Amino acid sequence: MPIIDAARLFIRLATNLKKGTINLHSPLEEFVIRKCGDDLAYIDNRKDAKQIYGFDFWSNLSVDQLKNQGIEKRILYSESQQFPDFLFKVKKHGERYIDGSLIELKDSKGGNIASFNSTIPTKYKSLEEIDVINGNNLVSRIAKVMDGELALDERYFKFERRCFYLVRTHKGSKKVKVSIVDGSFFETIPKEHLFYQMFLNVLRAHLKKEKIEISQDTLEKVKKTLSHITDQTIIAKSQIIEGASVRPRLRIMAEVHSEGNPHGKFYPEITESSFNLILQASPQVKKLEKELLTLIPEIEVFSIFHKRNGEHRVFQL
Repeated sequence: MPIIDAARLFIRLATNLKKGTINLHSPLEEFVIRKCGDDLAYIDNRKDAKQIYGFDFWSNLSVDQLKNQGIEKRILYSESQQFPDFLFKVKKHGERYIDGSLIELKDSKGGNIASFNSTIPTKYKSLEEIDVINGNNLVSRIAKVMDGELALDERYFKFERRCFYLVRTHKGSKKVKVSIVDGSFFETIPKEHLFYQMFLNVLRAHLKKEKIEISQDTLEKVKKTLSHITDQTIIAKSQIIEGASVRPRLRIMAEVHSEGNPHGKFYPEITESSFNLILQASPQVKKLEKELLTLIPEIEVFSIFHKRNGEHRVFQL
């Protein structure tokens, strides 16, 4: 099977960790930019990429070329503060898109994973969804430029891209752990179900606070109605309210449950001072396992079992 973006990143980082050119306390941005910079279709902090890490994201394109494609000079070397932090270039396998994964960084000095701001961690996201989350199309515009002719296909913006999260906990201490985590580890129920349950919980909390009782029949009707609130692209859009001079917009944040933290107490196999790739178990991952063991014989491979989402394979250095 083709080696997926996350596995390619793991191989390069593991190789450099062994060489000592980086360590588990190096900036997470450096992990990605120095080792995979040429494979990226989007870098959020292009300013630091150039000034700190010496990587010019636009090196193969002139200012005039970029201007003609709608990329203004002011954003060339800036930090856009958009989601995600990184996006890999897409490839095609026959007529099918592959790769193009997104990488979001999560860095924490404690044992908990840093909160997810403005987005729900999932296994897949399309550029179309990313644009709605951000409230603009900057990420997709830049990615389209970098992906060139491959971005001309009408399926490009709807292509479901794998989501991976480069997570570090206990930053700066001997307890440090770093992992590339499959989005499946966090998405234990469909996000569509998560959204309407969230609104239902808000309603229940208000009813309890106001000491309002409604019949079970009415509650079931409300639940059925709320169950249609499933599309984050609609939820995240700015709303036009009659008579209002502002356009309210919901920004959804998420915190990781302790059982959804691969660095937490439920998964003692993820040891301190380790670097890990964590993927949901599948026949494809089984094939990938053989390739990774050939390339990095020192890694340990084992399973951890997520209470809510089953077996995940861990590749640990």
